[in-house]
Amino acid sequence: MNFQEKIKGSILIGALCGTSLVGFAQAQSLDILQASALKQDDFVVTMVRQLELEKYKATIKSLTEFGDRRQGTERNRRALDWIEAQLKSYGCTNTERMQFDYTQAPPATPGAAPAPRRNVIPSGGLGGAPGQGGSTLFGKRAKTGVNTDPLLQPNEKLRALNAEQTPVGTSQRENVYCTKIGKTNPDEMYIVGAHFDGIGFGEAANDNGSGTALVMELARIFSTPGIETDKSIRFVFWNNEESGLNGAYAYVAQRKDLQGIESPKGSGKYPEPKWLGMIQHDMMLWDHGMPTEKLDEHGKPVLGADGKPIYVSPKEQRAEADVNIEFQSTAKQAEGAAKLAWFFRAANDKYATNYPAAVGFHMTNTDSVPFMDLVPAISLRENERGMHIGSGWNPNWHQPSDVYTTYSDKDFMLGLNAAQTTLSAVAILSGAKPIAVKK
Repeated sequence: MNFQEKIKGSILIGALCGTSLVGFAQAQSLDILQASALKQDDFVVTMVRQLELEKYKATIKSLTEFGDRRQGTERNRRALDWIEAQLKSYGCTNTERMQFDYTQAPPATPGAAPAPRRNVIPSGGLGGAPGQGGSTLFGKRAKTGVNTDPLLQPNEKLRALNAEQTPVGTSQRENVYCTKIGKTNPDEMYIVGAHFDGIGFGEAANDNGSGTALVMELARIFSTPGIETDKSIRFVFWNNEESGLNGAYAYVAQRKDLQGIESPKGSGKYPEPKWLGMIQHDMMLWDHGMPTEKLDEHGKPVLGADGKPIYVSPKEQRAEADVNIEFQSTAKQAEGAAKLAWFFRAANDKYATNYPAAVGFHMTNTDSVPFMDLVPAISLRENERGMHIGSGWNPNWHQPSDVYTTYSDKDFMLGLNAAQTTLSAVAILSGAKPIAVKK
């Protein structure tokens, strides 16, 4: 009995015993995955080996040609067109767009109260200040924030490309997606997503060209002739993440009540299959570690205007870099999300080539959040979003320096290992297998 057959058998037992199908399937799959020796003829290995560093880099580079892809702009719309065209070229031809309206408020007046935040979770502890998502900001911290000054971008060509700003008022936005239709369970699906919009007057190479390219690469491989899945997989590219997860919230609002409904009746078609899990990818490249003191030419700490040391990110990817897999412990679906996160951790152990993975429970500020009370939802990224990125571990976050040339192959390889992790986990959970290709 092969690996996929063992998993199918365990799921069948769960169904006969009345166990929660999704939770049981993930738990049993984790047991089998951990207990199985890796074999070189494993079909998942074959799929993972189709991921190539240069292809991943090339997709990120192509996305940077549209600048920071700020929502509501022409460069954002051209990026969306390009993503859709690429998906079709991969063979994921059933692309669809989902429209929603977004209202861009006028610039806030100085001293005005900030807009209220969603999903505020009590944070902080003895070790440091409150972070987001329930986290605590331990250790040394560097400055964070969003660059709003286009003149800080030294590249004149890029500065011109990013010149158009989001118009004030209400106008239409779009997400785009394509779906790998499951052969035996087309009415069930995993959602694999990334946002493609950015801010900061750079190229949004890492935030979030790296996540967008990852999901595009997965769509390419799963759309390869000769690969069939039992369950469906939807590859979604969210707009307006940077303005408040608006694209993902709109998707949930418009489509949550359509899950599992056959339309037209008797057609065997399910426009919105039942959600089994949501996997988000956001900022995949930079894990250089905790900021260190900035030193002058004499090796002495550089002090800020407040007389305190200035902290900066190390220049090289740290040797102990890892892929962070997060769920939110306060979500209604936290138990299922934790099982899903640990399953991805086990898949990383078996199928990632360079970097391990770690699991955390403070998922926040990403497009899986709108799903987390409805379905097991996790996020993969370079660092923990609350504790690490919130402490300034990534100096390029929303800055003009978030450009392709900032990153080394070590950085890109971290993103590729996240792709290996998701590809292998989703391949197993969806029941991917080889089929004969008609000539």
